[in-house]
Amino acid sequence: MTIWTVIFLLLGGVAGGLLSSVASMASLASYPVLLAVGIPPVFANVTNDAALIWTSIGSTVSSTKELKGHWKQVLFYTIFTVVGSILGCILLLSFPPKIFEKAVPFFIAFSGLMIIVSGKHHSLNTKTQPTWLKIIYFLALLVMGMYTGYFGAAGGVIVLVLLTYITNDKFIVINAIKNVICGFANLVALIIFMFTSHIYWLQAIPLAIGMFIGGYIGPAILRRVPEKPVRIFIASLAFIQAGYFFYTAYLQ
Repeated sequence: MTIWTVIFLLLGGVAGGLLSSVASMASLASYPVLLAVGIPPVFANVTNDAALIWTSIGSTVSSTKELKGHWKQVLFYTIFTVVGSILGCILLLSFPPKIFEKAVPFFIAFSGLMIIVSGKHHSLNTKTQPTWLKIIYFLALLVMGMYTGYFGAAGGVIVLVLLTYITNDKFIVINAIKNVICGFANLVALIIFMFTSHIYWLQAIPLAIGMFIGGYIGPAILRRVPEKPVRIFIASLAFIQAGYFFYTAYLQ
């Protein structure tokens, strides 16, 4: 691996960490970077999961102020996403690569749509919600954990949307909680993949370093930059990338 490849992976990681912290879409940068250096799609996904953990670590360290007093919530939500992540890993390893490649553009397009939805303020008082509705939201967290384990790309943004309906906390607090619980989901996925798949560690290390840096910087930027234009920009990138992957999977 050349020094230019290392720099390319490092910069891709920084971009991915920033995207993750702001809009939960790290893989918009990191996944294509891994493909560009020659890693096959399924293994690129697994290697991406290995590096994604460091985005969550960087974001968590940078968001200690927002997380203060919310650790019980974090633990409770983590249980659902971790269990789902285990199921998602099993699902990924049970299906052939071609099926995975054809599913990618739809996952990314859906993520782009959800990043716009999650940017809308949820004004309902969650304390008045019926129990059955809260159960549905928690089951949805389980399903999103499965998605995170299966693909990982932009799974956090869907978790972010769900959390806006589960809690009345401010967006920046919800975003910090999301970073932690998705980090645990990715950690579980990584542990499973270490024994069942192949991780390109040589490429994962510089990517992870970049993701930690981007993940640490992201929350500071989010505190200062208007949220809406950033989300629109990220969603636009998602739709463009979904179109590209659709072309390569179905038309090329």
